[in-house]
Amino acid sequence: MTPITLVEGRRIALSNLDKVLYPETGFTKGEVLHYYATVAVPFLAHIHNRPLSFLRYPDGPDGQLFFTKNPPPGTPAWVKTTPVPRSEDLSAEQVVVADMPSLMWAANLVVEFHTPQWPAGSPAVADRMILDLDPGPPATVVECCAAALWLRDRLAADGLHAYAKTSGSKGMHLAVPLEPVPSEQVSAYAKQLAQEAERELPDLVVHRMAKALRPGKVLVDHSQNAAAKTTAAPYTLRARARPSVSAPVSWEEVEACGSPADLAFLADDIAPRLARDGDLFGPLTDLDRAGRLPRLRGARS
Repeated sequence: MTPITLVEGRRIALSNLDKVLYPETGFTKGEVLHYYATVAVPFLAHIHNRPLSFLRYPDGPDGQLFFTKNPPPGTPAWVKTTPVPRSEDLSAEQVVVADMPSLMWAANLVVEFHTPQWPAGSPAVADRMILDLDPGPPATVVECCAAALWLRDRLAADGLHAYAKTSGSKGMHLAVPLEPVPSEQVSAYAKQLAQEAERELPDLVVHRMAKALRPGKVLVDHSQNAAAKTTAAPYTLRARARPSVSAPVSWEEVEACGSPADLAFLADDIAPRLARDGDLFGPLTDLDRAGRLPRLRGARS
């Protein structure tokens, strides 16, 4: 019999709590739910008012993976949704996780949480920029850190603040809070930035995805700024061999990184980090930290 749990007045059926989802560490579905409850305050702040896409892995990372933007079958009526355009003439509903009951309902589906760079109600008007730093073996997150430091300083020269997090896989994400601006302008600026990084750091950085270019280098992937694209949210668990987390990190940690193990964080690492450092991505939700996207080089007045 599926247990029913009361969360802030909402009845939620939580199933298979003893099921091991990460065999390498024995991490169970119940521990997944406990993890999301533990990080709920900062996590809800970062997915606030954003349409969510879910990567579901109900049988663990080695089972089938389902990426969905539509509300899953059986979504309770009290879970908030928002219309999202899919084409010029069509729109669809996507889930917005607005509170603890919605978070526990979604986590029970066993999901990675992914968000676009714009909030509900303002599709294709971005309030953040994302640069996904993806290392091509034998490069690792150590090389990503070197690229991230160059990008941080280059962004600062344009009056923009960058914040770093692990991807929860091999690489890193840089996030930049922006005054709202059309996604296509953010995409164009991010592409120029990636191209400039490649020119300045030709032995380290590439900006194109062609596999032949990537061994030993860091791809500065600017494509996730397109309005239709999404990125793993801060603090989401990832569908990997271990319960890894896309974890915010300090610039001091980025500067000191000498081994991939230095920036590999699992679910159990996050509560102590929050207790020690607070939410290192907190400034992303501070409107006073939002920067104005500079005029593109070569753009007309």
